[in-house]
Amino acid sequence: MKKIDLHERLIDFAVQIINIADNVKTTKAGNHLSGQIVRSGTAPSLNYSEAQSAESRNDFIHKMSVVLKELRETHSNLKIIFRAKLYLGQEIEINTAIKESDELISIFVKSIETSRNKNK
Repeated sequence: MKKIDLHERLIDFAVQIINIADNVKTTKAGNHLSGQIVRSGTAPSLNYSEAQSAESRNDFIHKMSVVLKELRETHSNLKIIFRAKLYLGQEIEINTAIKESDELISIFVKSIETSRNKNK
């Protein structure tokens, strides 16, 4: 996968998360989780941009690790919203986002692993 394709994928994921957050119930829990998911779900795209300008391999690994951390947080948040039945949209939309977060997590785990191995 090309770097530009991955960045576009992260941007699309951020938009997907924003749309999901806009369809979460307006309860105390819903408001908290929707705010949290907007922050964690849009951060990977922004942090990935920073990683592309890393000053060293260690800096790159660190920034990519932040992307991974935010993706994992978003993944957990999506599952909580789904299981708590806080999502007002169609089930397929949140399931698609969960699947995409799984795939993105796998990509970043592998990328970080590859970078660490090159660093040895």
